[in-house]
Amino acid sequence: MRFETKAIHAGQAPDPNSGDVMPPIHLSTTFAQEEPGKHKGYDYSRGGNPTRKNLEEALAALENAKYAHAFSSGLAATSAIAGLLKPGDHLLCIDDTYGGTFRLFERVLRPYGLDFSYVDMSDASKLKLQKNTKMIWLETPTNPLLKIADIAAIAGRKEKALLVVDNTFASPYLQNPLDLGADIVMHSTTKYLNGHSDVIGGCAMLNDEKIHEHLTFYQLAVGGVPSPFDCWLANRSLKTLAVRMKAHCENGQAVAGFLSEHKKVSKVYYPGLPDHPGHEIAKRQMRGFSGMLSFEVKGDFRKFLKALKILTLAESLGGIESLINHPAIMTHASLPSAERARRGISDSLLRLSVGIENIQDLIEDLDQALAKA
Repeated sequence: MRFETKAIHAGQAPDPNSGDVMPPIHLSTTFAQEEPGKHKGYDYSRGGNPTRKNLEEALAALENAKYAHAFSSGLAATSAIAGLLKPGDHLLCIDDTYGGTFRLFERVLRPYGLDFSYVDMSDASKLKLQKNTKMIWLETPTNPLLKIADIAAIAGRKEKALLVVDNTFASPYLQNPLDLGADIVMHSTTKYLNGHSDVIGGCAMLNDEKIHEHLTFYQLAVGGVPSPFDCWLANRSLKTLAVRMKAHCENGQAVAGFLSEHKKVSKVYYPGLPDHPGHEIAKRQMRGFSGMLSFEVKGDFRKFLKALKILTLAESLGGIESLINHPAIMTHASLPSAERARRGISDSLLRLSVGIENIQDLIEDLDQALAKA
């Protein structure tokens, strides 16, 4: 099956008992057993639930993976993946990454003996691993500066380290890291996969059976799994992922073009623009450039944000509605100011998640707000 068909049908067979075309929500926390240890595949919902299984089968299909594991948030998925490491192991992370990932690595996991370093992976030929490097953590495109890393090239240089790709900004509609040599791909399903700003969730997809066993155990032993209702909502949303992403990409390209020519904007970060340093790599490994972009405003960014009428100032991204964010104060506030400056996250930088509204309405709203900046 091709992507659009998989998004609707994978893991979504009609219910064998009732014939429901849409699989029902299995809210039960526990399941009857014929005798101790003999049941129909489920005993307790933390360890497994039919509705979660439907979602995981759909997610695996979209990333061309054998296995998928759903979690209660993207950070819960990140924690589970990092659980593959042991004290003394080193994780090499791309230098422009989500602030919550940095906070988890530095303030939660480093005190337990894990080592982390952050490097620019835009040029894969400069990638250097330490003797104890056990994992490489990529975002591409990155958050919030939209850097592009060559997944296949880095996979060819990863040696024995596991390559993990956070594919949240691209979605599986635009990019499939496992096909490019990654070992694990993860998403915040809160974002494009759910796409309606009403579910918090995360997931990890992979092909290796031992990693699958680790994550299955982690779901049971640590928890951090999504509720059946959240799984059902995410499943509902996956069915329209393809049509939503087409609209996000079209609007994102149009907004990036408009902002790149506006006199009140000094710089636009969007891999779909020909002058983006990662444009050619993005063209090669992605099927579109998504609806995520960042830009630098000339003037008073607070006046600009207050003047917006359609775009909403809010955390998160990937929803059908357009959201704008100030990384230094919002999503990346957990980074020390010196670290933000080192990465290039300035106080004038704004991150925009372009929704699927009428493109002319979005451009007119941005234009009138920039006039007041």
